[in-house]
Amino acid sequence: MNKHQEPPIPKTPVRRRAFLGAMAAGLAVASAGALSRRQATGATAANVSDKRKARYRADSAEVQSFYRVNRYPGQ
Repeated sequence: MNKHQEPPIPKTPVRRRAFLGAMAAGLAVASAGALSRRQATGATAANVSDKRKARYRADSAEVQSFYRVNRYPGQ
């Protein structure tokens, strides 16, 4: 080997299709797990509407005291 030559790089075959197939299989397993987890939680219409209902009540004591305490001073 000469001083100015780089050492040879060993060539390893890249199996692109095998790699992409493994990635697709992993994605399929991950999505199947997510779907089964969602079905196990029982996402029904009642649960969804309960999650989306309004919980803010302007006339509650907590809200009234918040605005009373944090009121800006008058100018």
